[in-house]
Amino acid sequence: MLSPAQMGAADRAAPAAGVPGTRLMAAAGAAVARAIRERWAPAPVRVLCGPGNNGGDGFVAARLLREAGWPVRVALWGGRDALRGDAAWAAEAWSGPVEPAVPGCLDGAGLIVDALLGAGLSRAPDGALEALIHAANAAGAPVCAIDVPTGLDGASGRCPGAAVRADLTVTFCRRKPGHLLLPGRALCGALICAGIGMPDAALDAIVPEAHANHPDLWADAFPWPRSEGHKYRRGHALVVGGGRMLGASRLACLAAARIGAGLVTLAAPPAAWAIQAGALTSVMVEALPPDGALDQALADPRRNALLIGPGLGRAPEGRDQVLALLATGRPCVLDADALSVFAGQPDALLGALHGHCVLTPHEGEFASLFDAAPEVAGGVAAGGASGTGGADGVGGAASAPAESKLQRARAAARRAGAVVVLKGADTVIAAPDGRCVINDNAPPTLATAGTGDVLAGCVTGLLAAGMPAFEAACAAVWLHGLAADQLGWGLLAEDLPGALPGALAVLAGMDRDAEE
Repeated sequence: MLSPAQMGAADRAAPAAGVPGTRLMAAAGAAVARAIRERWAPAPVRVLCGPGNNGGDGFVAARLLREAGWPVRVALWGGRDALRGDAAWAAEAWSGPVEPAVPGCLDGAGLIVDALLGAGLSRAPDGALEALIHAANAAGAPVCAIDVPTGLDGASGRCPGAAVRADLTVTFCRRKPGHLLLPGRALCGALICAGIGMPDAALDAIVPEAHANHPDLWADAFPWPRSEGHKYRRGHALVVGGGRMLGASRLACLAAARIGAGLVTLAAPPAAWAIQAGALTSVMVEALPPDGALDQALADPRRNALLIGPGLGRAPEGRDQVLALLATGRPCVLDADALSVFAGQPDALLGALHGHCVLTPHEGEFASLFDAAPEVAGGVAAGGASGTGGADGVGGAASAPAESKLQRARAAARRAGAVVVLKGADTVIAAPDGRCVINDNAPPTLATAGTGDVLAGCVTGLLAAGMPAFEAACAAVWLHGLAADQLGWGLLAEDLPGALPGALAVLAGMDRDAEE
């Protein structure tokens, strides 16, 4: 993905690479018109154009729809004499009337095309523009947004004020973080990323700030079983459980085993040992000493991936157990209570982490660890302003750029020196070296108790099988989402481990297709 600023840099570099901006604009407008014709039947169209290149794309789309026989009216926010460059060229090619973009222009609309501002917005719309956005949302007609819905910050996915709710968004060349991060993803509706002939030379010097999670990023490192392998070669995961909420650690164990670990052992407090041993069959269960010491559990070096947190509880020995695992230097996943027990004293944890660790906090756990850390709090200092205020920016009530979830996760990973999986419907996976991935395949059915424990187990199983920490986290999150999607409505957390083989089969099929 590219940020709005990076996409703007590519646009400016394109003419030197032999592709003038007018050609890109013509292709963009054609992509919008094509997407509209493929999705909807002809209806009265109102194209709302802004003063920049986003409005130019709208003028092109309007012309092509009219040539295809659609009834089209164009409304411009701002004066026509303010159009410059490629946008002025596109407006000149539109031979129909241009009316003011005011709420009344939407009367009778069967389809609205939002070509007002594009992705560079970093201020809250106000005045007449805010009224126009509200009118578009209230019109009752479907909306196609060009690039991003007006009011949405394409860099952060945030809305500083009113924003258009689109049924379809057509963007170009590359998606932007705001298309995947919430609430932006919900405002975009269906998303199409259309190629418009952007030359490779205009993109070569731009380093993407994030990627969408996809097997292309990590499939080469996926630890498929081999014919010459055996269970210890596939790795031995150790899960440290607690004395309450016993199902959480069981879920994690089953997920670790299903996704790839050759062996899984659950270390349980003495009072929970009999219950856990009776509930698990393929997972080995051993009793911890009464004081919870892990010396014996960690004595076998073949236990090469460690998980603590699911069902751990807040007992005082929890902190000591976490630090004991980290002191081994082995790959380690910290989830749930393994993070919460350090609330108020995050440095005691952050100072013990290493590069083979994966932290899987939800927003509350993340806040308790990182929001007080100077490297993370105040995301502008940590990661730069999230808005760009580009060529299509708009005046309005000034608002401080809010740090995006992407920036927060990246800064936290750098502070921790470990991989951070900041969970949610738009989970962000960040590595200490700056790599960042946004996951977009998680269905809403995952919002149920225990699914986070399954995810932690998935990461641990892949670590045990030899996958590097960042790639293991990305793969686990993607497979977790796919398994949930395949299960459909009515999902319970205990369904997920059994659904992982189906998700793995899909991944294996993608690998075969890529090889062919």
